[in-house]
Amino acid sequence: MKKNIKTTEAIFPMPVLMIATYNEDGTVDVMNAAWGMMLDRDVIALNLTESHKTVQNIKNNKAFTVSIADAKHVKEADYFGIASANKDKDKFAKSGLTYEKSPLVNAPIINEFPICMECEFIEYQSNDYGCGVVGKIVNVSANEEVITNDNVDITKLNAIAFDPYTHGYYKVTEKVGNAFKDGMEIK
Repeated sequence: MKKNIKTTEAIFPMPVLMIATYNEDGTVDVMNAAWGMMLDRDVIALNLTESHKTVQNIKNNKAFTVSIADAKHVKEADYFGIASANKDKDKFAKSGLTYEKSPLVNAPIINEFPICMECEFIEYQSNDYGCGVVGKIVNVSANEEVITNDNVDITKLNAIAFDPYTHGYYKVTEKVGNAFKDGMEIK
């Protein structure tokens, strides 16, 4: 029997996404966002409020990057979620991470996070059920150590997921089935 529980974030796991932009002075801003999803094969939505410095930067620069956080950098990923760029102008420098400028969009690529999506800003949806930031993915790059046979190997990636029930981060590593194949046994 199921028991009713009090929660507002009932979908688990939630991705741990690192959203990177440039501030007006050219310094790097990164925020941790769990409320992100794919709208299409090359369109991403981030449910972020306009009060975030990152959203202001996205609108100004018309670009951003989205990286997948990994277990090796959980401390830095969490820090980017608790430190606000509106209050701490040096938060990226304090992290000790490094970056390079994307050759395709006006946004930084954080070197230490294993996967990065470079995005052009499409629009900001601010109505009651809007998605927030919507962007077009123009390139995806991955560190060589997480690639097997020209594809990302999730067992090497060690991506982390956020659990809204316990406020924990969990490593996603084990394959338990084959999509579009295992269910054929029932069909």
